[in-house]
Amino acid sequence: MFPAGLALDQLLAPPGAAAIPLWLLRESDLAAFKAAQPPAVGAWLEQHAFLAERHRVLGIPGGGGELAGAVAGVGPLDDWSKLSLWQVAGLSERLPPRDYFLATPLAADPLAQLLLGWLTGGYRLTRFKSNAAAPKTPAALRARLVPPANVEVGAVVRQATACAWARDLINAPASELGPAALAEAARVLAVEFAAEFRCIVGEDLLAQNYPLVHAVGRASDQAPRLIDLRWGDPAKPLVTLVGKGVCFDTGGLDVKPGAGMLLMKKDMGGAAVVLGLARCLMARAAPIRLRVLIPAVENSISAGAYRPSDIVRSRRGTTVEIGNTDAEGRLVLADALAEADSERPSLLLDFATLTGAARVALGPELPAVFSNDDALAADIKRCGDLEFDPVWPMPLWDSYDEELSSRIADLNNVASSSFAGAIFGALFLRRFVSASTRWAHFDLYAWNGRDRPGRPVGAEAQCLRLADRLIAERFGR
Repeated sequence: MFPAGLALDQLLAPPGAAAIPLWLLRESDLAAFKAAQPPAVGAWLEQHAFLAERHRVLGIPGGGGELAGAVAGVGPLDDWSKLSLWQVAGLSERLPPRDYFLATPLAADPLAQLLLGWLTGGYRLTRFKSNAAAPKTPAALRARLVPPANVEVGAVVRQATACAWARDLINAPASELGPAALAEAARVLAVEFAAEFRCIVGEDLLAQNYPLVHAVGRASDQAPRLIDLRWGDPAKPLVTLVGKGVCFDTGGLDVKPGAGMLLMKKDMGGAAVVLGLARCLMARAAPIRLRVLIPAVENSISAGAYRPSDIVRSRRGTTVEIGNTDAEGRLVLADALAEADSERPSLLLDFATLTGAARVALGPELPAVFSNDDALAADIKRCGDLEFDPVWPMPLWDSYDEELSSRIADLNNVASSSFAGAIFGALFLRRFVSASTRWAHFDLYAWNGRDRPGRPVGAEAQCLRLADRLIAERFGR
């Protein structure tokens, strides 16, 4: 479903390929590099004013005018251990189409970042363009890199592929990826890895006690559903992933303005990250028991839409007054989290494009994370820093909790205050997590609003790589 425009492994040259050298250069390396090369190379760099600036590339000619090598700048980097995939993500696109080998000696971690950046930079969404260029051979289309010997290439390719697939899902328009298609993508994934797949659809959600999922999605012509995937050894620790799968969000009867709907195809970004992460975990045969829960709905407007002031009893039995139908993500997640919590998983993670308030506080590149375990929150931030997949811990501020109260129900889905919206969203979700002592909620954006190397305008699989590392550290590879 929804493949990337170019198979990422086609960006890698086979070992033993007739490749030319590629040097990564920091600004501080430039003088020493020139001194170590023939005078003609140094003169060539000077003539082109190459200063090892970040994202600058330059081909180096041979004696017969052929391309003999290339240099790529990474800017004022003080330590190679800080090299991130984003500093090199444009190389596979910007270098002339040849096979390259890395001539700069690097340790394993920065080499892995180089390889991940090389692959990530190959992502393109072109399948909707009717005038797209005719297919070419991979070598003619992109530069290729001979994988460095001391990198676990398979692990890097798995992560890059999972992120590209998640991006494809988020980038798909709602006309193509509604609740049924999202469920089908999960089913195909389950078949690929021999996982158990179950999907509760439409009125069966009421019969099986998922009333909040049903209420939010019942107005759409595509029935709401709960996707449930299980995989792994039942004797292993249980890791449960919950993803918000709102395939399009009109705001419901509290309808969004037109500008507010422009990016709402990405409101299932949490579900896409969860599916991509599940792909990573199953592909590497992680020593865990995995469960994935995705409430997949479209928040639409019709005569059957749920209304402001409605009261809905949740799966947990808690009654919820609907203060705003545009705060629907927390409602569908509440039922899914209540089910996940009932099994007391060793780790419970939920991912959601939940609040605009998190973006106001932290911007689009820095997802907020909330947790009921300070040690877990610290581990998450550390893993994010190491993977260059950053998050910022935010507090579950207890004294705000009372502002979710309702005069006629157990709680309201929105607070009486206009402040701290991201915290109120997380506090609402916490009401449905009681048995799980290691829970974290990721409030992410899942979108790039500006073009940068490796990050074209469009979908971004935020928090996927950090969660993959977190689970590997806690439960083993």
